[in-house]
Amino acid sequence: MLVDAALVVEDGRVAWLGTERDAPAADTRRDLGGRAVLPAFVDSHTHLVFAGDRAGEFAARIAGQPYDGGGIASTVAATRAADDEELRALLSQRVAELRGQGTATFEIKSGYGLDVDQESRLLRLAGEVTTETTFLGAHVVPSGVGRAEYVDLVTGPMLAACAPYARWIDVFCEPASPHAFDADEARAVLSAGREAGLGLRVHGNQLAPGPGVQLAVDLGAASVDHCTYLTDADVDALAGSDTVATLLPGVEFSTGHPYPDARRLVDAGVTVALATDCNPGTSYTSSMPFVIALAVRELGLTPTEAVAAATAGAARALRRDDVGRIAVGGPALLTVLDAPSHLHLAYRPGVPLARPLPVAHSGA
Repeated sequence: MLVDAALVVEDGRVAWLGTERDAPAADTRRDLGGRAVLPAFVDSHTHLVFAGDRAGEFAARIAGQPYDGGGIASTVAATRAADDEELRALLSQRVAELRGQGTATFEIKSGYGLDVDQESRLLRLAGEVTTETTFLGAHVVPSGVGRAEYVDLVTGPMLAACAPYARWIDVFCEPASPHAFDADEARAVLSAGREAGLGLRVHGNQLAPGPGVQLAVDLGAASVDHCTYLTDADVDALAGSDTVATLLPGVEFSTGHPYPDARRLVDAGVTVALATDCNPGTSYTSSMPFVIALAVRELGLTPTEAVAAATAGAARALRRDDVGRIAVGGPALLTVLDAPSHLHLAYRPGVPLARPLPVAHSGA
């Protein structure tokens, strides 16, 4: 961490980085008054393209109703009923929210269409705002469709229609849910996606111990997300792999499940990322600062570790080395805090401290 730091930006990239006293001349200068500057946050797990509202479901869970993934069907119905312009407007609002809180790079999944035309539509709309698009046709098995029939659809016609709009493929591997996919089904989905040239991601070990982590490691997935219920074997497998454990504490805040043990993962040498999982059912937040505060309070991370997980760790979950850090030659994607250090993100939770730092083509 640099104190009394300065940087020079030219043509949208960092041209120089060092202490203020050593800063070279620049066309324009901007003094931030001792405010902290961080790499812009990277949100590597979101579901931003949807319509509808599930606030009632949230209230029911707070009153004790368990979560098993069944509420996804209501979002599917609302999303299918919305036209492109409505979805585009909702997406634009959510993107503005997350960008306004310091996030510059974000992933978006499909998964609220669950048929060929709808899933490809959601990915097409997501691709208008990010290059990090993920095909999640294997979110849940829709009502009235046989499991084997649906897996064949996802790995066949749906994949063929969606692959041109996607960088990644994902699957909700959660045998504890009657709506999600078991290990064999998930392996079939991921293997088909890999054959189609897509990178691999996994929703795993959210509701109970299960095969998601081991499957992700076996197949070389970039990330396995949730990781709420882990065995010692799961932690060892992650520690010996390049698969990132992406933790989504907004989900536990919303569902009442136990928070994942990030301290255990970090101490084992696992790369940890943080993300919002912004979705209408289990984590309707677009705030990476909120997620960082939760990670410090509930997951056992230090403030420095939490910021690293929300930037460099999340970039690694997307297999990106051009974002999530401030480096000479890299893009000037910066977040400024109305605070003297990153510690305030957890020290002052809920306060809107983080915002994007617009940069001119050159300046310090």
